[in-house]
Amino acid sequence: MARNAAKPDARMKLLDAALSVIRTKGYSATTVDELCAAAGVTKGAFFHHFRSKDELAVAAAEHWSKTTAGLFAQATYHEHSDPLERVLGYLAFRKALLQGGVPDFTCLVGTMVQETYETAPAIRDACNRSISDHAATLEADIELAMRDRGVSPDWTAGSLALHTQAVLQGAFILAKAKGGAGIAADSIDHLIRYVSLLFGPQRQS
Repeated sequence: MARNAAKPDARMKLLDAALSVIRTKGYSATTVDELCAAAGVTKGAFFHHFRSKDELAVAAAEHWSKTTAGLFAQATYHEHSDPLERVLGYLAFRKALLQGGVPDFTCLVGTMVQETYETAPAIRDACNRSISDHAATLEADIELAMRDRGVSPDWTAGSLALHTQAVLQGAFILAKAKGGAGIAADSIDHLIRYVSLLFGPQRQS
């Protein structure tokens, strides 16, 4: 019984290790041995739960989605009564998350998909689901903001939601290139100004 009970714990340790190690070293440079060492488990335990590093990567993308979904669901920007303020609050929250070193605030799935989009379709698809599903959480508030302000553009709420993720992922790349969060914070500030301009003057209370 004790051995069976320990198996899910080893799997979770490997998934948590993947989130940390891959964001630090990149997917290709991360080895199974390093993941096992970071998780404190044996290589036998690794291959008990995952047939390959690629299979772990797919599971890690799903684990990342679940972990971050809880963080965003509890964020205070949801408390705004104005849907546009909720969208802008989301962006401000993303800026507030730029804490610690570059691996601490950058995105696991964004990191992995840049390396694997052509060579590992299963990982690419898992990363796409993670990014796209997260973007979709913004669509309802964007649609409400469009309706609230009488905006009838030639773009959709879905396309704007995905654009926010494009800017954020690009900001992470610049942070990696420049070695710090400052440029990413500047990019998010530009995105906040852009979204504000799309919707015009703030609603009078």
